[in-house]
This record gives sequence, C-alpha cells and structure tokens, in this order.
Amino acid sequence: MPHLSHLPSPLLSLKLRVLFNPASGRGRGARVIGGIREAFARYGFTDVRGTERAGDEARLVREALDDGIDTIVVAGGDGTWSKCAVPLARAGSPARMALLAAGTGNDFAKNLGLDPRDPAALAKRLADGDVRERRVDMGRIDDHWFLNVAGFGFDAAVLEATQRSTLLRGPALYVGAALREIFAYDGIEVRIDGAAARRYLLTVFSNGEYFGGTFRIAPDARIDDAQLDAILIDDVAKLQRPLLLARAISGSHVRGPHCTHRRFADMRLEFAAAPLCEIDGELVRTASAQVQVASVPAALRVVDR
Repeated sequence: MPHLSHLPSPLLSLKLRVLFNPASGRGRGARVIGGIREAFARYGFTDVRGTERAGDEARLVREALDDGIDTIVVAGGDGTWSKCAVPLARAGSPARMALLAAGTGNDFAKNLGLDPRDPAALAKRLADGDVRERRVDMGRIDDHWFLNVAGFGFDAAVLEATQRSTLLRGPALYVGAALREIFAYDGIEVRIDGAAARRYLLTVFSNGEYFGGTFRIAPDARIDDAQLDAILIDDVAKLQRPLLLARAISGSHVRGPHCTHRRFADMRLEFAAAPLCEIDGELVRTASAQVQVASVPAALRVVDR
C-alpha cells in the first residue's frame, strides 16, 4: 500500500467510505467485495461496511453522514443504489455518491452513461481527484422517493405475483410471474390531472432512460432536466401485449399508437382505490386513491466520469 505522504493531495482530505450489500445481484455483492476492498486499500481507503439485514442501507448512510464522510461509494445494483440515494438526498447532505456495479440490471449507471464495473479505476480517479460530479434529479410518489423509476399497473402486478409464489426462485420467479400476468392482468383505470379516467396496462414514471435491466422504457428521459417522463401504455388486447412490451426493449414502443409520452414536473393521479406501486423494485401501497407524482430536481450529487 502506498504511504499516505506519497499519495495525491486530494486523498489526504477525502473522507470516503465504501458501502455494499452482500445480497445484491443474487449474492454477487458478497463475491466481489474482496476485490473492491483490495482496490481501494491501495490508495489508503480501508473503510468498508456492509448491510446486515434488508433495508439496512439507510442506517449505513446515516452513520456515514454522522461521521463526516463526504464520498459514499455504493457497491450494489439499482436496489442498493436507490436505498442509499434516498436517505442521502432526503438528508439534504452535500456528500456525494459514487457507483460500483454488483447487481444485475445496473440501470441507473446506464442513465449516467457510466460503466461502473472497475473498482481499481474508480479508486484511482477518486484518489487523484480526477472525477467530475453531477447533480441529478429524483422522483417521488407522495412521500416515497425514487432514484430511477416508479409505476402502477402491470409491473406492480408482476412484483406482487412474485411475492405470492412458493415454487420458483431467482430469475425464473420473475419470468414466470410476468408470463402469467401478461395474459391475466386486467389493467388499471387512472384519472390523470382531472381528465376522464382511462384504462392502462402500464403507467411508468421514469427519471432515466432504462428500466428492468432490459427496457429503454423512456428513451428521451434525462436525469437532470428537473422533470420526469410519464410512459402511459394502453390496456390493449391481451394477444397484443407481448409484442408491445417487446418493443420497449428498443424504445420503439413510444412511437406506437398505444403509448402516450408526457414530460412533467408534477402530476395528479386518481384511482378507484389506493393502488399498489412499484418503486425502484419495491412494492408499496399508497396511502390513498389520490396520488401525487413529482420530480425532485437536483436532489443528489453523484460522481460522474
């Protein structure tokens, strides 16, 4: 390990902590943390802490802020990044977050245009002070904040179905639930900003372009424009659904007649009853049938390239 007096000057004042989730990426977080520790230790960064239980990220972020940490490196996937970003942003802290991939989809890194798979390169850039920073937006559904995407309808129904299943595990669980719900799901009726109610297959509110590890759900979305992108997909005939959702892989669904795209800062939704909502991969039931979706501009400071 280099002696501290010989390290680049930015390192001498940098207060950095690495947080990781050993369960992220179906256990990939636990497998890669050894290499991450080694890469950061070369530059004198030895403060590495892992979650101990589900939802532990908020505690780790609070502790980091209490300890005066100014750079929180988060090793995980979209779920872990979100669970660290939300308490960090809600605290109004000037601390910045850097991303390392230890998950599956890593959609938020794609939205930033980053390839966060090289811990040695990130450690060196941070030690040298050779990084750029970016203020990015977040979103919220009522009081629930999200980093990347939230939605009502089909995606929430699939997530709910995975929680009911006792037979399948891992990727097969999600695929099986999606295949079942694509033909069984009845759609969801929504009134948007006081207009007439309409039935949708899917209503997605996206901060960035990518979703679900595969889909370009909002091809025109930007994570720093102080707005969210609403992707509203009509409840089409059930035999049309697979093709319509397949087009979302390339982003071509937004040009079809069954998709409405709206860019907005604030939107009011009204449902027949309090709906289930998928928020960055977590299933939440809203407090009432009236829901506010809003952008939270420049909420988070992140390490860019």
